[in-house]
Amino acid sequence: MNHRGDSGHTNGAFNAGSEVSLDIPTNTLYHTSRDCIVQEEQGAKDNCLEGTQSCCSNLWSNIFRKKTLYKRFPILTWLPQYKKDYIFGDIVAGISVALTVIPQALAYAGIAGLDLQYGLYACFLGCFIYIFIGSSKDVPIGPTAISALLSFQIAGGSWQMATLLTFLTGLIEILMGLFRLGFLIDFVSGPVGAGFTSAVSLIIFSSQMKDFLGIKTSGNTFLQVWISIVNDIHNISWPDFILGLICITLLLSLRALASFSLGPKEGKTTTQKVLTGIFWTVGTARNALLVCGTAGLGYWLSVSGRENLVRTVGFVPKGMPTFQSPPFHIDPVYNETTGEILQDGQSFWDMVSTLGSGLIVVPMIALLETMAVVQAFADGKPTDATQELIASGICNVANSFVQGLRSNGGVARGAILNASGVRTQLSNLYTSVIVIIALLYLTPCFYYIPKAALASIIIAAVIFMVQYRVIKPMWHSKKTDLIPGLGAFFACLVLPLQLGILVGIGINVVFILYQAARPKLRIETLATSTGLKYLMLTPDRCLIFPSMEFVRKVINKQGQKSTLPVVIDCTHIYGADFTAAKVISTMVMDFEQRQQPLFFYNLQPRVAQVFEGLNKDLVVIYDITTLHAKLAEKSLI
Repeated sequence: MNHRGDSGHTNGAFNAGSEVSLDIPTNTLYHTSRDCIVQEEQGAKDNCLEGTQSCCSNLWSNIFRKKTLYKRFPILTWLPQYKKDYIFGDIVAGISVALTVIPQALAYAGIAGLDLQYGLYACFLGCFIYIFIGSSKDVPIGPTAISALLSFQIAGGSWQMATLLTFLTGLIEILMGLFRLGFLIDFVSGPVGAGFTSAVSLIIFSSQMKDFLGIKTSGNTFLQVWISIVNDIHNISWPDFILGLICITLLLSLRALASFSLGPKEGKTTTQKVLTGIFWTVGTARNALLVCGTAGLGYWLSVSGRENLVRTVGFVPKGMPTFQSPPFHIDPVYNETTGEILQDGQSFWDMVSTLGSGLIVVPMIALLETMAVVQAFADGKPTDATQELIASGICNVANSFVQGLRSNGGVARGAILNASGVRTQLSNLYTSVIVIIALLYLTPCFYYIPKAALASIIIAAVIFMVQYRVIKPMWHSKKTDLIPGLGAFFACLVLPLQLGILVGIGINVVFILYQAARPKLRIETLATSTGLKYLMLTPDRCLIFPSMEFVRKVINKQGQKSTLPVVIDCTHIYGADFTAAKVISTMVMDFEQRQQPLFFYNLQPRVAQVFEGLNKDLVVIYDITTLHAKLAEKSLI
């Protein structure tokens, strides 16, 4: 126990944000708050209208002050410092990401159950806007495997629902940023995130079996998809399957080639540097090279009369998307001949109801993905989750006006940006330009891309998302963390993803509440300088309603075992509620009935006020000498 020699105490928490000051008498011992002096400073009080005008004026000046503008528009910071040397690095990085994002966007649109062009629509406008408001040079805005799968499970493969999801989640991200709600991702622990990501990778892997094997599948969850795979496996298309295996082998080989380096780390010859650069370029552009090669194969099969040998993606509309507001309703679909309604229309509220909890889950998962990129390449610099929320939100709202798929930062593309020597956010400009060129001139070539090739690109990427490596260190560190991780993993496999991750978060919250309800109490038998013994009980956290009965039972049990005075060290009790005050009041009366002394040592004044709201007979001491004197006084009674 630390002997504290404080002669008095001032509650700075009250003084900092209020005109009420609380001073504890310097005798360091008081029985009730009546011994405290409460002073209220009288000042001029403005009327309600003047107060409102002042508040609005302060808010307006705060929004448009220089510091806020520089924080919300990071381009104002890095653009004046831009150098000619940065141009080459940004161009190389932008082109490298474009060669990756174009085939990925086509594939991710398929995961979302949409036509392929919707993936490309998400890759240019958001990228361009991020140049101005993005806080990290390593974040490439675009669709990701997780966002695509969430879009499919929430929007059900409807482009109208997917576009509205992009719009509404973007608005929610902006609001979360303005209200500084980025801390909500702290409720998604590492184990839950690992379990969710691993489950997503298996679900995406399963969803690509229909194109990889050339069979028909159905269902939204992992189990449903695999049941349909087993039921239709006899219809496997062997040409698609063989092509898929060849593509995966090539992708994994080229992935390894990207990290291959000739010669020593230091002192490479010119030839070694050139060859290492070629290896890296080929490995980085592996997706684009595969798409080009297999599209050529598809074209050759088409002109040779064997177009049905492997299935291709088919027609992809040419040109830029129409700039229009997101669909806020869906018109009913009629049979042109009979006039029969084939598909019911939906109002805006019907669509929002269908999106449901996905409107909350999607922004949280998107922030997790984006911040993973930002923090991975921050190099020790501070990161700003609030700004990333606002930036991602604005980019997605803009994407919804061009029918774009839900987008955010992706770890794989972020790694490519960083490895390419990106210098600033301007690399997004070059990515946007190349995607626009692809939309304007290259979409006819997409017709011949085999579906098995796109499935292979996704499979070769998601197999590395299974985070099995965290199991061993988690087991050695804290075994109970495996429970929420495995809970999230299995829940996401069985349930829709937005519900599965909520199950994982729920399990985590239960663990947190259990720990709050069962605080640790250190029990010590100590003695004063004169040899008087007493029990010192030290709770390790604040006292709130879930923990109070447990704490009361422990303290009463220890008090009943011995007739020694009991001292509760309140150093770590920085908060309490009404239930805590009620239980403390009952406990004080229990000790009084047994005529057993009970003292509260180092109790913070704001907590003392809560306790004294129900019992004025607390004995609170702030000095070890006074405590020993009080114990000696009680021993003589």
